[in-house]
Amino acid sequence: MRCPGSLLTFALMTCMPTLAAPPVTSILSRFTGPDIPALGPDEQPVGRNWPVSSAPVDRPGHGLSPRPMLYAGEGYNNILLVNDGKVVWNYSVGPHGEIDDIWMLSNGNILFASQFKVEEVTPQKRVVWRYDAPQGTEVHTCQPIGLNKVLLVENGLPPKLKIFNKKTNKMEMEHALPAESLTDPKTVHLQFRRIRMTANGTYLAAFLRMNKVVEFDKHFRPIWSYRIPTPWAAARLRNGNTLITDQSDRLVREVNPHGETVWEIKQSDLPADVVLGNIQTAERLANGDTVIFNSVWQVKREAWQNTIQALEVTPDKKLVWVLQDWTGLGPATTAQFLDQQGQPERPGDLQR
Repeated sequence: MRCPGSLLTFALMTCMPTLAAPPVTSILSRFTGPDIPALGPDEQPVGRNWPVSSAPVDRPGHGLSPRPMLYAGEGYNNILLVNDGKVVWNYSVGPHGEIDDIWMLSNGNILFASQFKVEEVTPQKRVVWRYDAPQGTEVHTCQPIGLNKVLLVENGLPPKLKIFNKKTNKMEMEHALPAESLTDPKTVHLQFRRIRMTANGTYLAAFLRMNKVVEFDKHFRPIWSYRIPTPWAAARLRNGNTLITDQSDRLVREVNPHGETVWEIKQSDLPADVVLGNIQTAERLANGDTVIFNSVWQVKREAWQNTIQALEVTPDKKLVWVLQDWTGLGPATTAQFLDQQGQPERPGDLQR
């Protein structure tokens, strides 16, 4: 395949072979060897701050997913690697901030954003790269662009989308983004939770407080937008549609390029004993199912016994897996399912 010269900047993303890369499951053995310390040199253990039931609740799927996944939630700053239905590795980032974005790269390293920093750690829990958010700013989202570059957004006055080259230690791109206010520091925290570069080299931004999802081209000209109350995350699917999580309305909606709803699931579609608290992200799997991740800060304490961490539904909204295990796991913000075909560091490769 030949790449047009005008698109060389995004050749890595747009002119790839269509054959799917193997999943990262082949490297999971690196996380359980004798060289894995119980606590890494930069780890800071964190405690639980939620009620713990006496035993996991028997839900569809029967507990932890047999599908391997990298799991984290903003109410418990601990990254968990789940394999064969059990936690086999964890990394604690300390009590400050909140984990909102995580990636296992094809080289086995873990990249994550935790509000005040972005870090990359090895399976042996050694920090090999770190980006500290400047004072007064926050970083909740990150994305690997190849193995040497990281896309991130600094919430600030103004917020800025940046691409950092870890190999050269230089910022390769920086661009200011629209904001609710350019003077009020109280607006910084809720500006962005998730921004993604798509397979076409565009930027898909969920404006949490400005009630919209906007797609920008590589020159940051808006080329598509969709109004929705509180978009925590948006993902461009391979069919061209966009999967959006609406935090306040507790729903996940798939819309086509014309802004028409083609699929949606919300609290009223679920059984009464499956309670969503604070939907944050959703993933579309290769089999067509959708997995929704749920934090808990909107849940009343008396409803906690029915509050779940994640659920998987078929296109016709049948529950096939419900995760509710507050003895083993904490709240759920996001997870990367490690058996899905594609390279994590190739934008759009993991979307279905």
